[in-house]
Amino acid sequence: MRRLLSVSVTALLLAVAAFSLPASAHAAPKILNYGNGAEPQDLDPQVITGVPEHHIIDSLFEGLVMPSPDGSNVAPGVAERWDLSADALTYTFHLRADARWSNGDPVTAHDFVRSYQRMLTPALGADYAYMLYLVAGAEDFNTGKLTDFSLTGFRAPDARTLQITLRKPAPFFLKSLVHCAWFPVHIPTLEKFDAVTRKATRWTRPENLVGNGAFTLTDWKPGQKIIVSRSPTYWDRASVKLDEIHFHPIDVPDTEEKMFRTGQLHVTHEIPRAKIATYQRDQPAQLSLEPYCGIYYYRFNTARKPFDDVRVRRALALSIDRETIVKFITRGGEIPAYNFVPPNVSGFVSEHHLTADIAEARRLLAEAGYPGGKGLPKIELLYNTDTKHRSIAEALQQMWKKNLGLTNISLTNQEWKVYIAAQKAGDFQFQRAGWIADYVDPNVFFDLWQTGAGNNNTGWGSADYDRLLSDSLDAKTEAERYAIYQQMEKILVAEMPVMPIYFYTHPRLISPQVRNFRTTYLDTFPWKHIDLAP
Repeated sequence: MRRLLSVSVTALLLAVAAFSLPASAHAAPKILNYGNGAEPQDLDPQVITGVPEHHIIDSLFEGLVMPSPDGSNVAPGVAERWDLSADALTYTFHLRADARWSNGDPVTAHDFVRSYQRMLTPALGADYAYMLYLVAGAEDFNTGKLTDFSLTGFRAPDARTLQITLRKPAPFFLKSLVHCAWFPVHIPTLEKFDAVTRKATRWTRPENLVGNGAFTLTDWKPGQKIIVSRSPTYWDRASVKLDEIHFHPIDVPDTEEKMFRTGQLHVTHEIPRAKIATYQRDQPAQLSLEPYCGIYYYRFNTARKPFDDVRVRRALALSIDRETIVKFITRGGEIPAYNFVPPNVSGFVSEHHLTADIAEARRLLAEAGYPGGKGLPKIELLYNTDTKHRSIAEALQQMWKKNLGLTNISLTNQEWKVYIAAQKAGDFQFQRAGWIADYVDPNVFFDLWQTGAGNNNTGWGSADYDRLLSDSLDAKTEAERYAIYQQMEKILVAEMPVMPIYFYTHPRLISPQVRNFRTTYLDTFPWKHIDLAP
């Protein structure tokens, strides 16, 4: 009788398990092979700053909201709904009862509060901590002026209710929540690996990481690929189409394109610029060429000579031919940039621009004490390893030689992790950089340059600029807020802590097998909606 019961129970469990398996379990697994650019620096959502890391993080973690599939708005994430107080200061988020961490623990409002406390803890030194400064008391806690986190605007009245009180109304606040700076982390796991106030620990290894996204981290072979698998605990797991995503760290576009042609990649990070026209002519259905909300620029280290002198910075910025760069090197429909905010971001159109002017550039250089480039100290331009970055750097090097007589600019390339470390340490004179908006609002291109902001990395700051940034949150209307942004843009054009080069597009290759996917303005399409045809 006992044996019969055992057999019957076993049969029942097998039947239930078979019934509960996703449909894809009975067919070949759906594995998306995705070209992801560089090897990620880390997979800690409160530490990372780069685009390659964001792509992976978005599969492993989920915030209160997520990008809508068309990228135009936000959709519910861990929060199934939210309310806003009459004074537009307090948001109350109502969390899903079935939201779970990948280890089965419930995702609670307390997890969010503790995560935000970690994000703002000075000892962690999170570069994106400033994104949370919208919240009452957040900046004071992060800068050490406030030591009691309970006095900030983060509250968890119960496990499923999170209240966030802003210091001033911010019409873009909900949009900003799609960024990983606002994602929760599983604090018990971080405590286990002494990672609450430390970066680069083992909590982000596949055997340790606990996330709450649609996928879980199952393998990480540095320099080869990162594998994430469908999460059995994700609240919306029934909507997840893919069984796995393989992220391939490939920073050579020619290699990516070859892997795409041979069926080893479904989506590329880039495409060799020389082959864009060929695909437009012969395989237009495989080429995606969409606008991308970001700017390609060079960052000056204003704390080091000769870029402590605004005249030198402006001389370099005024003496380059941006049209030549986008026409003959990038060739992806990019727009030459003479200011810092891409055209028409949420209706904002910049009124202040620099003007290419070689004669003025020569005058400025001479006025700074370097006529014809004579006496200018040696300059090293740093860029991360990529054929496009090298080509642009070489072209600009020749322009500065021809137009300004500068013969002492050397080029240095570094792998992504080393390049990021040098950037954070200020170990450069000037460097290649790019900024992709964290959310679609012009504010994200302005709060970046606040004095001491985690992603500023120029050494530049302006009391007038900081005051205007604060004043923008007091604006009663969008028109009033945008008028303040115009004043801030004017300061940036005059001071030139960074040199704008062009506004991005996103040329890439997408296999016809890929379903329900598009390149959105932020390139943050939700992974759970993507499917693969047989």
